[in-house]
Amino acid sequence: MRSRHRKHLIRALSFVAAAAIIAAPAGAANAATPTGVHAADPSSSPSSGKDAKTMRIATSGFVDSFNPWTSIYLLPTNLFRYMYENLVQNSAGDGSPTKGLADHWKIEDGGKKWVYTLQDGLKWSDGKAITSADVKFTFDQMMTNPDLAVANGNFVANFADVQAPDKKTVIIDLKAPQAPNPGIEVPILPQHVWEKISDPAKYSNDKDVVGSGPFLLESYKANQFITMKANPTFWRGAPKIDKIQYVYYTNSDAQVQALRSGDVDFVTGLTPTQFQALKGAEGITEHSGIGRRFSSFSFNSGLKTVDGQPFGNGNPALQDVEVRQAIRMGTDTKTLLSKVLNGLGEPGTSFIPSSYPQWTLPADSAAVKALAYNPEKAKQKLEDDGWKAGADGIRVKDGQRLSLRLFVDSTDPTVQTAAQYFQPWMKAIGIDIQLVSTDTDTINADTLKGNYDIYFSGWSVGPDPDYQLSINTCSSLPTKTDGTGATSQDGWCNPEYDKLYKEQQTETDAKKREAIVQKMLELNFTDTAQIVYWYANGLEAYRSDRFTGFEMMPSKGGIIANQSGYWGFIDVAPAGDSKSSDAGPNVGLLVTGGVILVIVIGAIIFFVVRRRKSVDVE
Repeated sequence: MRSRHRKHLIRALSFVAAAAIIAAPAGAANAATPTGVHAADPSSSPSSGKDAKTMRIATSGFVDSFNPWTSIYLLPTNLFRYMYENLVQNSAGDGSPTKGLADHWKIEDGGKKWVYTLQDGLKWSDGKAITSADVKFTFDQMMTNPDLAVANGNFVANFADVQAPDKKTVIIDLKAPQAPNPGIEVPILPQHVWEKISDPAKYSNDKDVVGSGPFLLESYKANQFITMKANPTFWRGAPKIDKIQYVYYTNSDAQVQALRSGDVDFVTGLTPTQFQALKGAEGITEHSGIGRRFSSFSFNSGLKTVDGQPFGNGNPALQDVEVRQAIRMGTDTKTLLSKVLNGLGEPGTSFIPSSYPQWTLPADSAAVKALAYNPEKAKQKLEDDGWKAGADGIRVKDGQRLSLRLFVDSTDPTVQTAAQYFQPWMKAIGIDIQLVSTDTDTINADTLKGNYDIYFSGWSVGPDPDYQLSINTCSSLPTKTDGTGATSQDGWCNPEYDKLYKEQQTETDAKKREAIVQKMLELNFTDTAQIVYWYANGLEAYRSDRFTGFEMMPSKGGIIANQSGYWGFIDVAPAGDSKSSDAGPNVGLLVTGGVILVIVIGAIIFFVVRRRKSVDVE
């Protein structure tokens, strides 16, 4: 959906525990029992994992709703990609715009007018025709109702008008020319369904779903399972399997054991230890692909609403850019990648992942070099800023001790391990880090309200950086002091950045636009609203003895799950199915593990949560 944000979890468990679970024999007592499987009504429970045409995926993802206008969480966002076709789709090859509902399009008036022609014979899953009126309806709701612009509102911020002069033509008039295709990333909804809903912003959309993508939501039980059924009317052709079921497991060790025992067929978000231990497992193919996520320490640099009202209880010290920069210079991101992630990824710089080399901030840029890891310079920066070391080594200024809270998800061993490295690094430069280990719900609630200093964050980013750039502008700050009303990545605001954002959005020369984006990332990096510490590889595994035809995005070296499109599962077929030979490349034939070549790839229940822990947000 939004090329944007949100997150792909590197779920982790301690290395010892992970190895112990992975070594457990198949069928170990209750080791792989998912939460909620023993439902009272058997007819509503997940089907047997041995069903030849039902592929089962382990998940722990959060679902607030299945409303494409309001949800920004990773799991539902990924499902929207399968439920609803966009006007324009991201291609599997490199994420570039390709045919979606629109067969083709043209640009007029110097880039201010985009004219789309829909394909012939498109139908919703209930048999009704898909027309330009559905496209206009979807965009109009987002443009006129702020409650329906929560998830994807930034995509229509430059829209002046949307017209549907006939059933096959959509005309988008823009306020100013823009480089990104305005028809991409937004799921188009059926007008004849949604216009009858009295309060669409509060509609959960989890029953009788009418869609246009390869799979449709069939049933859902919170924290138990999600069942998707094949859509025979999908314009690219009906999928080769009947169903995809997402089954909830409370932790990643149970997910891995379920994969080994054959109770599930696909697992993503593996820890490095789990990934390595699965190599050579009978009937299982593991896959490491370049992901589209960044992971970061997000700072409360002084949260305020879009009209300037401060909120939250963040430590004022973090409003000082010198302090934030000193924290950056005291953080050894290369060691984090090596020790915590076993090197399965790349060191991070800014919030556009290295999977998009034309956009990402290079590690050898002047801004990155100026604030490179250097504890001695970090100490001197704090000293020069008036922060003097106290008797215990912790710095004090104007009677204020430099002590900061770091929220740590008590269920995520990866961030727990990262925190154990971060805490002594900060102590070495004179900053006291108080680890606040708590549950996800508490972290989400407190970060929304601004009641934090630092927390672990991260987002998924799409092939065009415009969305991720937009949610760092001042206009994306929340509208209310409870933190709701918009989608901001870190609650950061810089007018110079905003000026550059408008420039890049209207710059149609690719090289010139790339240069502007680089300036924006350098500015954000220097201001240090966050510290991006790595771009993790997507570590996945699947039962290659049961299913084949998985497709990567990008097609060489990419990921299968959590794509910026629906390519990963649309051609999956039962292993041995004679029809599977034309289902696209089987990554098991292309990858047997290890780090893949880097190639280009592409927050809130009914109101916006701007920041989330890295497992939840897309």
